[in-house]
Amino acid sequence: MHRLTSKTCVITGAGRGIGRAIAACFHAEGATVILTDLDETAGAAAAAAIGCRFERLDVREEADWQRLARLVPSADVVVNNAGVTGFEHGMAPHDPEHASLEDWRAVHRVNLDGTFLGCRYAIGAMKQRGTGSIINISSRSGLVGIPLAAAYASSKAAIRNHSKTVALYCAQQGWQIRCNSIHPAAILTPIWEPMLGTGPDRAAKMQALVSDTPLQRFGTPEEVAAIALMLASDEAGYVTGAEITIDGGLLAGSAASPG
Repeated sequence: MHRLTSKTCVITGAGRGIGRAIAACFHAEGATVILTDLDETAGAAAAAAIGCRFERLDVREEADWQRLARLVPSADVVVNNAGVTGFEHGMAPHDPEHASLEDWRAVHRVNLDGTFLGCRYAIGAMKQRGTGSIINISSRSGLVGIPLAAAYASSKAAIRNHSKTVALYCAQQGWQIRCNSIHPAAILTPIWEPMLGTGPDRAAKMQALVSDTPLQRFGTPEEVAAIALMLASDEAGYVTGAEITIDGGLLAGSAASPG
């Protein structure tokens, strides 16, 4: 069953990882997908492989969103997925004591400013019809403190709150425009590569990173895409201002190892 037939869906940061998986899933479900990314090479390659349209978009830049609004004036679903950890170019201090203000602002500019601008675009692209679904990709790190990634955790926590604000604002206007957030934990995407490396200890590093996860494994981008599909579809018509955690049971507590 094509659950997104006739829907126009805009997805940011979709050249790889979770965004690409969401784009592929939505396309398979019958949507007209506009795949956006700052990386033109990765974005265009992903769009060609999936069979959808690519548009370059730097989520930090208001002018880029204004250009997108002219090119895609109407949308049914907007997924604000583009994000950074701050470790893309190697390890650097991101704790509350040693993080630089420049690095702090750089993470917030992509994650938080990008989501703010994406939500604003989405409202403009949906309000004429009065319906739509805005899906913001936050993180498990937006629900708990992360001492060594303070900026990332702060930005993702702000996305969680802003999603609820957008949901309430749209309802206040009398629109059936829903806004929800998804909170993945350890999902195996390229964003982890700087921490995992390619050495002989890669498997050990992977296991260590999920050692406190009850299901004892990384999640997959496709598993996050399945949640996004549900929120994008008309089946979730009564879901707004909600947050869905996909973390292998991490926030549920601890689970004893099988005997």
